[in-house]
Amino acid sequence: MKGFIDRVKIWVYGGRGGDGCVSFRREKFVPKGGPDGGDGGKGGDVIIVASSDYSNLLHLYYKPHYRAERGRHGSGKNKKGRDGEDVYIKVPPGTVVYCNEKVVSDLLHKGDSVVVAKGGRGGKGNTSFATPTHQAPRECEEGEKGEEKELVLELKLIGDVGLVGYPNSGKSTFLSKVSHARPKIASYPFTTLSPVLGKTENGIVIADIPGIIKDAHKGRGLGLQFLRHIERTKALLFILDATRDPVSDFYALQKELSAYNPIILEKPYLIAINKMDLVDDRKSFTELPLSPKPYLISALYGEGLKGVIDQLTVYIKAKEDL
Repeated sequence: MKGFIDRVKIWVYGGRGGDGCVSFRREKFVPKGGPDGGDGGKGGDVIIVASSDYSNLLHLYYKPHYRAERGRHGSGKNKKGRDGEDVYIKVPPGTVVYCNEKVVSDLLHKGDSVVVAKGGRGGKGNTSFATPTHQAPRECEEGEKGEEKELVLELKLIGDVGLVGYPNSGKSTFLSKVSHARPKIASYPFTTLSPVLGKTENGIVIADIPGIIKDAHKGRGLGLQFLRHIERTKALLFILDATRDPVSDFYALQKELSAYNPIILEKPYLIAINKMDLVDDRKSFTELPLSPKPYLISALYGEGLKGVIDQLTVYIKAKEDL
């Protein structure tokens, strides 16, 4: 069973409008009462609303069809049919709605909503067709069909900082040390199989995604399908492995991000070289041709993490003040 779904296809159907009614007033001493057929009710709408009840789109993966209620038919005595009930589809904030590959709505915040399938108009009853020369109409209208659409929903998590690094570089350990998040941690690649959000004590939301590998932008590994989750972040933190070649890894990661979406690299970023507890020659790491100057950290032992978080806080506040 899949535990995290961030892209689904769903089908939505607006409710059909109720039919109008053909009816005539029938009362004692009123042998030729006029028309009194009421209009049909409007069909219900299908509405997508951002809600904190869900963290991903898994619930829609298993239930992809949503149909609003049809409007009730009109009746005699000019009674209008009841409108159909709307159907609400809850999604997590950060969900983008597409129809025919075009953005319908970007539901960024809790409570944001969009009508994705309008219900059909109710048909007119015969009362609406009465004229001075046509006083006993026997025609009415059928309710209109509601809209039907095929939609794609794509979740882009909303974090302040996106963690970027190769598998097993220590991103999950870093997140567990600076926040209350508890991602799975192990000494093998691809421990993180889905995005994880963590909040630091000073309120910064950090997004950890599965590690990126070479040619991730071509679909290799797990990174590509989750790169969209760092598109919304305000800053990036590259976490490099001190036991590998940090310089080569950094430029390779930048190349993958640029191939996916060059705009991502316009964000401010920091570089942290992790696993410094496993190296002997620390001085050589202070002279690496990297800019900005990398922070030397050990996520496992909590070394150097405060400086990283403090500088990220500066970046985030600067973005918020713009």
